[in-house]
Amino acid sequence: MNYYNSIVDTIGNTPLVKLNKVTKGIRGTVLAKVEYFNPGNSVKDRIAVRMIDDAEAAGLIKPGGTIIEGTSGNTGMGLALAAIGKGYKCIFTMADKQSQEKIDILRAVGAEVVVCPTNVTPDDPRSYYSVAQRLAREIPNSLYPNQYDNMSNTAAHYATTGPEIWRDTDGLITHFAAGVGTGGTICGTSKFLKEQNPGVISVGIDTYGSVFKKYKETGVFDEGEIYPYLTEGIGEDILPKNVDFSLIDHFVKVTDKDAAIMTRRLAREEGLFVGWSCGSATHGALEWAKEHLQEEDVMIILLPDHGTRYLGKVYNDTWMKDHGFLESRQFATARDIVRSQNGRATNGASSLTTVEKGMTVSKAIQLLNQQGISQMPVTDATGHIVGSLTDSTILSRLIDDPSVKDQAVETVMDKPFKFVGLDNTLDVLSSLIDRDNKALLVRDEHDHIHVITQADLLAAVTA
Repeated sequence: MNYYNSIVDTIGNTPLVKLNKVTKGIRGTVLAKVEYFNPGNSVKDRIAVRMIDDAEAAGLIKPGGTIIEGTSGNTGMGLALAAIGKGYKCIFTMADKQSQEKIDILRAVGAEVVVCPTNVTPDDPRSYYSVAQRLAREIPNSLYPNQYDNMSNTAAHYATTGPEIWRDTDGLITHFAAGVGTGGTICGTSKFLKEQNPGVISVGIDTYGSVFKKYKETGVFDEGEIYPYLTEGIGEDILPKNVDFSLIDHFVKVTDKDAAIMTRRLAREEGLFVGWSCGSATHGALEWAKEHLQEEDVMIILLPDHGTRYLGKVYNDTWMKDHGFLESRQFATARDIVRSQNGRATNGASSLTTVEKGMTVSKAIQLLNQQGISQMPVTDATGHIVGSLTDSTILSRLIDDPSVKDQAVETVMDKPFKFVGLDNTLDVLSSLIDRDNKALLVRDEHDHIHVITQADLLAAVTA
């Protein structure tokens, strides 16, 4: 008889499938590594088993213990499947931007799920990172695998994903592309492949609102790059230990919209019913391939999960329209507002008015009056945005103390305006403007920064 002793024994050896239609016009061979063939329907099954096995070998958890992890959903599913066979309980923390399907699936396999706010910093006690760490400290005989910094993550892909790709391409692979979140998938796989052939090029797919691409290219961790985005499973506002930038040759950023559209194309044109970040990986990889892939090249794109996680989002027409991801959309987006601003500018491109933090308040007031604006970002000597200045804040401070006008702007500035993604819609933008955040910043495709105010939102609503 041919059978497996448990479901976890079926993990790995996922197939390579040739992409035929979405690759039109691209030279070379493009193959997808389809990870939803794993029993938990995602690539994260691989690291879940490895992290638990390594923890048991190190004596970090004993029978009857509890596994506690912060997850976007897929790692939790892998851990839950492994825990069922080993007799562990599971508690998972998730950001509230994750799909309801992911939460329901985890609860279906017996896990407890704690939902935490998305728009808080990683060290905020409410973040899903912090809540998981706190629970692990409070609950006896618990294990916090921490997929971000646990090097068993990278080791799992070095031991399985890389060798499978090398074997199934007969060593002909020239390019490997994958989304970058915890970093274990792309770094573990790339490490193995580059050891077999140092010429293999690794392309990491990032999202707007994440720090990875700029950090790779400049070495600067720019908090100005961090803003809310919708795509699940890739991008970060931290630098996980599993992200080894020396193993990733290039980064490509992909918008929420482009990722969502490509996800649906993969289902309709290739028969691959995959998750949202799969669309990110494919769109970004193909954009890079258009310029760099040659006829003899073989590119592998790793598709991490299954479309059942996104039935209420990417595969829901109403949700797609509400977020401006289909042509017949209900709401305008930040991209539309920027285009409108550019159209109104005399030189065809909107310029950003900023004030240097060392300038006096009186000169800043003159600048506001000259430009006919009520707020502007504050920069340091290097041009980095470090704060914001509004006429209402200046007026309030001057009434309390008229001598403020001779002080430096940095003494009266507020925190920086939030950055938002180009594809965020009016309903999302309006929810982010409040008493504490009077305007928003958006970075366009040419890396130019624009300010979006309440007046811009009103103009867009009435257009």
